[in-house]
Amino acid sequence: MRNQLLWLKKKLKRSNLRLGEISLKAVILAGGKGKRLKPLTDELPKPLIPILGRPIITWQIEWLKRYGIKDFVISIGHLKERFLESIGNGEKSGIKISYAMEDEPLGTGGCLKNAMPLLFKEEFFYVLNGDIITDMNPLRLLQEIKGAIGAIALVPLHSPYGIVKHGEDGVIISFEEKPLIKDYWINAGIYLFKHDIFDYLPDVGDLERMVFPELARLKKLKAVRYYDVLWRPIDTYKDLEEAERVLRTLA
Repeated sequence: MRNQLLWLKKKLKRSNLRLGEISLKAVILAGGKGKRLKPLTDELPKPLIPILGRPIITWQIEWLKRYGIKDFVISIGHLKERFLESIGNGEKSGIKISYAMEDEPLGTGGCLKNAMPLLFKEEFFYVLNGDIITDMNPLRLLQEIKGAIGAIALVPLHSPYGIVKHGEDGVIISFEEKPLIKDYWINAGIYLFKHDIFDYLPDVGDLERMVFPELARLKKLKAVRYYDVLWRPIDTYKDLEEAERVLRTLA
């Protein structure tokens, strides 16, 4: 880790930046239809659904602003005009927002490739799914990416079910309600990429199915594990309720 931090500090010095003041763009993938949140998503794109009175995407922007990220590219498709009405160019929030628009679904890989004209000067940039609430430190991805094309944030698997532990004799020992299973790690939907990623992106298709397996075969991906962080994907009404409960507790 010491060598990685020295490498990072040298890189930041060349860019006249300090750790914690990194000027990178973040791409938010916000074009999906959010079918499991119908009928809410008939009128609103999923990233604009409010949690405690603030859209999901606003939570994301405020989180990244705390780490010096103020330049955003939002990839939009479904109900794209609602983003323009709701958050516009970001000037009121002290940030810059550009839009990459898709006329038909391109998948997570295709929509990132569609955003390439807005990222052609970027050596590194963040990418995240537009339905995640988190407080993890994204700068760790920058610390770990050395030698790879991408760094992927991982979080422990959160079991959707309660766990029953028992002995070899079949006697139940304990119950554990929906624990974190720390032997298994899942993709958190938050990435840092080098510009080289565009050499691997499809015109239509997903990062998860078409790009990551190939980069893993080439040993060009780094895993960055995050313990004890807030991380909530918003896919269902139950997820919305859980995110509201957790954020209300933190507030």
